[in-house]
Amino acid sequence: QTQTHKHAIVFSFRKGPKEMFAAVKQQGVRTAVLARSLHRASSALGSQVPMSRFDKDKYVPYDTMRSKLNVIKERLDRPLTLSEKIVYSHLDDPASQEIKRGESYLRLRPDRVAMQDATAQMAMLQFISSGLPKVQVPSTIHCDHLIEAKDGSQKDLSTAKQTNEEVYNFLSTAGAKYGVGFWKPGSGIIHQIILENYAFPGVLLIGTDSHTPNGGGLGGVCVGVGGADAVDVMAGVPWELKCPKVIGVKLTGKLTGWASPKDIILRVAGILTVKGGTGAIVEYFGPGVDSLSCTGMGTICNMGAEIGATTSIFPFNDRMAAYLKATERGAIADLANQNKDLLTADENSHYDQVIEIDLSQLEPHINGPFTPDLAHPLSKFKEAVQKNNWPSKLSVGLIGSCTNSSYEDMERAASVAQQALDHGLKTSSLFTITPGSEQIRATITRDGQAKVFEQLGGLVLANACGPCIGQWNRQDTSKGEKNSIITSYNRNFTGRNDGNPQTHAFVASPEIVTAMAIAGRLDFNPVTDELKGADGKSFKLQSPHGKELPPRGFDPGENTYQAPPADGSTVTVNVDPKSDRLQLLEPFPKWDGHDLNDMEVLIKVKGKCTTDHISMAGPWLKYRGHLDNISNNMLIGAVNSANEKANSVKNALNGKYEPVPDVARQYKAKSMPWCVVGDENYGEGSSREHAALEPRFLGGRAVIVKSFARIHETNLKKQGVLPLTFAKPEDYNKIAPEGDHISLIGLDKLTPGKPVKAIIKKASGEKLTINLNHTLNEGQIEWFKAGSALNRMKELFEQ
Repeated sequence: QTQTHKHAIVFSFRKGPKEMFAAVKQQGVRTAVLARSLHRASSALGSQVPMSRFDKDKYVPYDTMRSKLNVIKERLDRPLTLSEKIVYSHLDDPASQEIKRGESYLRLRPDRVAMQDATAQMAMLQFISSGLPKVQVPSTIHCDHLIEAKDGSQKDLSTAKQTNEEVYNFLSTAGAKYGVGFWKPGSGIIHQIILENYAFPGVLLIGTDSHTPNGGGLGGVCVGVGGADAVDVMAGVPWELKCPKVIGVKLTGKLTGWASPKDIILRVAGILTVKGGTGAIVEYFGPGVDSLSCTGMGTICNMGAEIGATTSIFPFNDRMAAYLKATERGAIADLANQNKDLLTADENSHYDQVIEIDLSQLEPHINGPFTPDLAHPLSKFKEAVQKNNWPSKLSVGLIGSCTNSSYEDMERAASVAQQALDHGLKTSSLFTITPGSEQIRATITRDGQAKVFEQLGGLVLANACGPCIGQWNRQDTSKGEKNSIITSYNRNFTGRNDGNPQTHAFVASPEIVTAMAIAGRLDFNPVTDELKGADGKSFKLQSPHGKELPPRGFDPGENTYQAPPADGSTVTVNVDPKSDRLQLLEPFPKWDGHDLNDMEVLIKVKGKCTTDHISMAGPWLKYRGHLDNISNNMLIGAVNSANEKANSVKNALNGKYEPVPDVARQYKAKSMPWCVVGDENYGEGSSREHAALEPRFLGGRAVIVKSFARIHETNLKKQGVLPLTFAKPEDYNKIAPEGDHISLIGLDKLTPGKPVKAIIKKASGEKLTINLNHTLNEGQIEWFKAGSALNRMKELFEQ
């Protein structure tokens, strides 16, 4: 149905998914994208400004957004937050969509999809399984996760290209065949590339990485998702998101001295904790916003993933416009200025919670170890180091990453480094620098910051994720050796950076990390403490300074983008059946219609269980395209409450303690269903859907916990695993880690909002009954019955 309104066309695909897939099958891409084509056509009737220089025929959709938003405003009749404006203006059916914060499931039409190479493998394998000839929205693949840091940029990049040739070739050809842009290895980290090229004020973008919210620094709603969600959007299916609550963070004042934008999110993480943002968008507002650079706002939104937020966002302002112009997108900046009312919150809009931070009073923070929400003001950090007996000697300082590798970040860190050089000093710790993109690398090489870091003793790594995600061949310490590192990254879970559970990892701003690396100690405070120069004289480091944008403009460096051909139908995508890196997917079995009786408790997890615990990264990244092989890392980092050991569970078949994946494979071979029992915020961290695929592949049927992180809960649903929460959190204690069996009763009557009855059968024969809650809606229940969301998509396609 169409409706003319202010020279725009609003199209609502009111038929169900069955009819939509029939249209895809009958008429190919043209019919499937009719709704999206009309969505674009509305923009064409207004101002034709391309969404990016790579998408000349896809336009910034402000006209469509305005039309949909008028419908929403008439329905809701209240002021809207910025988050609401962008989310609701991307609704598939704004006229009839139920809108209740924290309750209703929204059906949305994102503007584009972005995938990093580790998650893109499984996403593209799933898309291939869908049978569709081409993606329905602009999509890109970014090669950033598979480059291991060891010897420096050139050597590491060369090694990665050789080691990962098979995977890169698969992603390149799959992109070409199905219409997906391909950013080659060395191009940079996905989030930096998105900020430089694809994010724009008002965009709704989903990315298969948890730090996709980085794009909120340019005023977009950019959300991290699992690969199955990306497949839905690429297939032209509306994307489902539970209507987010909105947490407002009011900023007043202006940063001074050593304080930086990073310290804002470090402080917010300390306030909200790792789960305080779950189910909410964090929206920044207030007079302090305009004092921050665009890339500084990106830093804040990026690390917002660590508080569990759906995403974070800033309102459009002149700092964003300046960045858009500096990255050759002046036309978007001008158009955004003309539509500023769409890109800022209404007066008197309502937030579910408000936090206020006076930037003038904010001091630098250092968070950690082992969790990103353990916040320490710099003035109190030395005391915390001593009190907790953390290793005060600093082994390595690491700056850069997707969180903090902007030109401004490099400028400010280099200003600190130059002061040390002026006094004849080099770093006392090892020091690494990770440029976020080829553009940043080329620009800081031209402008001299890279040379300053190298003269200080730093090692410039490849334009990739590297140590931030565990891709670090660390040589200076052995596994099990207690040590401290400090990074400007975003995440510091146990063993994440180097695989060593004894590495105490702390998170701070690049300038604080640089100062610490010069001093070589964690108990050094650059605000108050002095250093001794080569001449023996004491001096204090002055506050960092730097330009937010390069005066001579950005140097784009080497061209690393491969555009898909107009017609990719003749491109061949090969997957060798003998490969240990790639494996075509087999559908998961459908639910057999019976209750899940007498499930083994594979493991009862004690304490924090992130996606790193469930499916480790680092050396395991090479198997991200091979489900069988990567399943050998399932839950090997989780601590078993029975013996407080990792990767050691009792095998019910022989009574022996064995590795978790081995036991799961034996249960699967014997057709013995099993479940996992977990604690709070289960699955926090990365968006990696492998943490859901692996349990499903090895025979897991349910995960029962006190609470879930958003992305992981969705990923479990997508793969046909039941994500359940204790109606009474204390019921966690009723399940023994060994000997108990759990039955889920009445699954044939599985209904949205209705608890699932669980019977715990003790080894003694005693039976306990408890209630388990779930958040499955009707469509998600169909995923469970079909065996997975992908299976359900195929069912609809074939009908």
